[in-house]
Amino acid sequence: MALPPTAPVDPVPTPAASTTYLLVGMSLREHAERERLDAAAATLHVPRDPDATAGVAFLQVGDPSLAAALTDLADAGVERVVLLGVSLGTLAPANSWLRRVAGHWWRERGEPGPDGVVPHRPVVEVATAMMRHESDLELGVLDVARAIHGREAPLHSDAWETVPAHRHQVLVCRGPRCSARGGDKVAEALATRLRDEGLGDDDVLVTQTACQFPCNQAPVVTVQPDDVWYGALGPDDVPELVAEHLVAGRPLERLRLVRRSAR
Repeated sequence: MALPPTAPVDPVPTPAASTTYLLVGMSLREHAERERLDAAAATLHVPRDPDATAGVAFLQVGDPSLAAALTDLADAGVERVVLLGVSLGTLAPANSWLRRVAGHWWRERGEPGPDGVVPHRPVVEVATAMMRHESDLELGVLDVARAIHGREAPLHSDAWETVPAHRHQVLVCRGPRCSARGGDKVAEALATRLRDEGLGDDDVLVTQTACQFPCNQAPVVTVQPDDVWYGALGPDDVPELVAEHLVAGRPLERLRLVRRSAR
């Protein structure tokens, strides 16, 4: 089920300045804390670029996507864009993914359009460090940035060609109510426990989702293909979930929800 519609968001500034800094949320956690990123961007000041502007984009899930934000800035004539990955939790992918996606956009932007004209393509740089707290902006997290050159790893890889051979797929709800009631903590605890148990994507594939219903039972977690639904499952329940259900095959009856049959 899709999230309820939200008010339109101006994705990125449309400045006359030659440089824009983009704070890029790397995971679902940053999307849930969009206001923190907006506030950090609004107060960002880089002494060596006093006229620079700042905006927010997301590597995954949130809007605007990184590719959309870069296109908007390029169309506005911005000459230089500096990307800073933001990770406020523990589930963000590595900074190399920022370079991979930006490199893909940069290569595509260099292709001629339908009219045969190559559109404006700004210089794109990626900070080598990642912001994990707003205070990092005062500690030189933007001091070192490397330019995108178009030779970054592509989005396609033979390793991602086939469906993983996982036994279970665990769907952790990150809809509005589940996020407010700790869905992010459940996802982080699950990822940590699976790693500690030596279980990878070919054993258990964890996917964070939008609203799954039933919201009153938040946080909701479902396990497929077993068709088992859990409600009010907290981080402290994760070790038992992994040991009993995902390893031993015994669902946790104390947290299991009754699934209404289709009519």
